[in-house]
Formats: sequence, C-alpha cells, structure tokens
Amino acid sequence: MQKTIFVVDDNDTNLAAAREALKSNYRIMTMPSAFKMFAMLEKFTPDLILLDIEMPEMDGFDALRSLKESKADIPVVFLTSISDAQIEARGFQLGVVDFVTKPFSAPVLINRIKTHLEIDELIRERTAQLQQKTAQLQQKTGQLQNLQNAIIFGFADLVESRDENTGGHIERTSIYIQILLDAMIERGIYANDTAQQNRELFISSARLHDVGKIAISDVILNKPGKLTDDEFRIMKTHTVEGERAIEQIASRTDDDEFLKNARLFAGYHHERWDGRGYHRGLAGEEIPLQGRLMAVVDVYDALVSERPYKKPFAPEEAVQIIMDSAGAQFDPLIAEAFYEVRGLFEAVGR
Repeated sequence: MQKTIFVVDDNDTNLAAAREALKSNYRIMTMPSAFKMFAMLEKFTPDLILLDIEMPEMDGFDALRSLKESKADIPVVFLTSISDAQIEARGFQLGVVDFVTKPFSAPVLINRIKTHLEIDELIRERTAQLQQKTAQLQQKTGQLQNLQNAIIFGFADLVESRDENTGGHIERTSIYIQILLDAMIERGIYANDTAQQNRELFISSARLHDVGKIAISDVILNKPGKLTDDEFRIMKTHTVEGERAIEQIASRTDDDEFLKNARLFAGYHHERWDGRGYHRGLAGEEIPLQGRLMAVVDVYDALVSERPYKKPFAPEEAVQIIMDSAGAQFDPLIAEAFYEVRGLFEAVGR
C-alpha cells in the first residue's frame, strides 16, 4: 500500500517542490499551517510528516510538542533553512527523527524519507513481535502459576489428609487470611508491611503453614486425646520442619516471594505477642506479620472446629477468647481488625 506523507509549510513554493519530488513514490497531502495539519489528523493518520520549523502562529517546535503530547506515533522530519546545532539539539530532544535543509534536492529528500519509513516499519514489526512474545510469556506465566497453585494445593491437601482431626482447615484459614488482610489494608493497619505484599502470593502461600506436619508421626497427629508433654514437644517441631521443607524447595527455585511468605507462615504461626510462643520465643513486632496473622486465624479455626477431645465453641465464644488474649497471645491491632470482620469469619464456617 502506498505510504502517505503530510508536508506542512507556509511557503507555497516549498509545498509544490515537495509534492513534485515525492508524488511518484508516495501519496502527498500538503498543508499551509500546523493548524491545518491538526485538523487533518483528526480524519487521517499519515506515515510521516515533513514539518517546516519557521511558520507563523504555531512553529514547528510547538507543533511537534503538541504531536508528542497527543501520543501520536508518527515520525516527523523537520524542514528548515537554518543550520544551527542548538536548533538540531532542541528538535531531537523533542523527538524529531531528522532534519532536511531547504532548498532540498529531490534525491536527498526521497532517500531520507525512504530510510525513516523503513526504520519506522521495522520498529513497528519488532514491537508487534515483542508484544506477541510478551503475551505468550504472560500466558505461559499464567499456566505456570496455575500449575504451581495446583501443586501447592495438592501438597497442602496431602498434609491435611494425614491429620484426621483438621478437615478443611487449610482452605478455611486461607479464606480467613484473605478476609483479615483486606480488613487491615482497608483500615491502614501495618500499611507499610501490607503494601509490600503481592496479595495473591501472600494468601496462596498461607496454605503451607502446616506443611511441617508431614514430619510428625500419624500416632501423634491423630491421637484422639490430649498429647503428653513429650508428644506435644514433638508436635511443636512442625514449625521447624515446615521451615526446613520450604527452604529445601527454595534452594531449587527462583520464586523467592512466594516461598519467603510460606516459610514465615510455617515457621512463626505459633509465636505469641508476649514472647511465650514457639519455636523462637519472639515477642511483639519481632514476629513476622505472616506469623501474627496466622496465629489469629489458626486459633479461631481450632476453636470453632470439632475435635475428638472437644466440642466446637460457638463463634461468639471463639471471638471472645481471642479478644481476651489480645496483647498477650495475639497482636492487639490484628485482633482489633479481626473483631470488626468477625461476621465474615463466622460466615465461612457455616
């Protein structure tokens, strides 16, 4: 298809000379002012613009600036009778692709235009190819993310299937984490910490908080009654084992953010605000946010769930127990956010 060129110059002789030089190779549209050019641009987009610098009302620099501000992706070649380094520097800074000095010779003008049209076409082709590859990469990334999620869910479900006492715990706590995280973001609680998180990765990684139970004996994991002191000591190692398992995975992959979150959920969800938790005995904000969040939702789910050794607490009783422990077992600010969305927690368990 024949390329279209706008020639914009307030001098009729220059317009006629440009038309004569280019008419055999291109479709030429001439305009006596930048205002006429912008009016024509509303109806038609050329492949290149030859633009005079020295024009009344709106000169070439102002016209070029307006073109760039309008995001018009059209190569512009300045026509000028002035040879000046400062003018050239200003033009290139604004985005002009070349200068052609008047009076111009037809062969020079044709070759300059041919070169820039070929460059522009090459750029557009490469951009289209890049966009296509980017779309393909995004599709593959999405497929890999789906595969990762499937593996994570399968791994988490495998762990949970060994524990006969906690059916649905992983799914419910993931939903609770989502509710609680959204409540904190809405209220600006720990805004700096939450702003740094990829929400989807953060919530998904919470599913691995109990992955360390894979290392706990079935005898202990499924004991119907209260654990002995020795058994409880072994059970508590699931936080250490969870960290170790995730670190082994991390050593074989580049997915740092997801696994970093998962490791913190696994290793710190039994720490207490007052420093009396396990396995590090951290206190207050020394405990990573992931651990402080999971501490609340993990205990809530345990309270409202039936176990062989206990009946479920009513949701309002579970809420009261957590609020009574705010500032001791639980982060008081997170407990406050939990209290404000307690109805959403109750709805999950119905």
